[in-house]
Amino acid sequence: MTLTQGFARPAAVALLCLLSACEQRQVAVDRALVQHELEQDEPGDAPLPLFAGLRTIQERWLSERDEADNVDSLATWHGPNGEHWLLATAKETDRLLVYDAGTGKPLRKFGAAGSGPGQFDRPNGISVVDDLVFVVERDNHRVQLLHLPDFEPLLRFGAEDLIKPYGLWVRPNVDGYRVYVTDNYENPDESVPPPDQLDRRVKRYQLSRDGEAWTASLDMQFGDTGRGALLIVESIWGDEASGQLLIADEEQYRQRNIKVYDLDGRYSGHNIGGGVFRDQPEGIALYACEDGSGYWFATDQSKQHNVFHLFDRNSHEYLGSFEGAVTLNTDGVWLDHGPQPGFPQGAFYAVHNDGNVAAFDLGEILSALDLKRCD
Repeated sequence: MTLTQGFARPAAVALLCLLSACEQRQVAVDRALVQHELEQDEPGDAPLPLFAGLRTIQERWLSERDEADNVDSLATWHGPNGEHWLLATAKETDRLLVYDAGTGKPLRKFGAAGSGPGQFDRPNGISVVDDLVFVVERDNHRVQLLHLPDFEPLLRFGAEDLIKPYGLWVRPNVDGYRVYVTDNYENPDESVPPPDQLDRRVKRYQLSRDGEAWTASLDMQFGDTGRGALLIVESIWGDEASGQLLIADEEQYRQRNIKVYDLDGRYSGHNIGGGVFRDQPEGIALYACEDGSGYWFATDQSKQHNVFHLFDRNSHEYLGSFEGAVTLNTDGVWLDHGPQPGFPQGAFYAVHNDGNVAAFDLGEILSALDLKRCD
């Protein structure tokens, strides 16, 4: 794949970029070309023929591989006693995998198939907030809450409302935690329901604690039934500071974008990445700086040319793309901002082709795309 194929670049720039000193200038040119295409794009238009400015980043490590697990989603936990854990859901073996987040060394496995506390049936989305781990179980139609580091089961909720849940985003609030869960319910023939039936694509729960007792209540459910309809949903992530909720629409043949909602379930009228995504929009992560700047990371999932795109946190301007030297077919991703063993500038984790996890140096990614790190 060449960086110039599919784009008409000025001859002078192409000549200058034979020199390594021109790399930063070329990144800016690549961004401008793609942004011009995005401004012409309407939802449903064909994607760009190739990714401009694609950079290849070498993985720092890949965990040991076991395709029987069918790894899906990721989250990290940094404990009070120096623990640095990377957790992954294993859909086929109905358990959680725990790795050392700095090295990828396997530490333990937790869970078994079933519907009881600490048991799972096709665990999919996972998130860690404070010392709590939230796990979506697609085929138990619920979310399970566990306490770290011992994985003590605390609560199971959502079975009365969820039909085919996949992803989640969790944020603390004054009453406990708000949990957003995507629900990809289907017609009996597994086709997408008509738009007027897509108003329950996301369920929002309020979790509260009274002493040792946890409770969860369905706070609201939502989904646009017009241009912002969520056809095929899994990945979701939010930004508390700006009030944005990003939801990836995996419909391959029509949409290929990320819908922007607000935290109360209203579609903003704005989509991200139309014309950039070639395959399935998937895992979403946010690099958020205290001054309000930052970047959205989003997976363009493919078994042939798996790519990660970056967009501005606020304007949603396309900023560039990178791929791993090995990583393909990525479902879930997780981003760690802060320094940790093995990653002094933070880490970006991505599932590799259902069987293991790849880790990237976050500082290296931002440098390759000529993007500023948080102060």
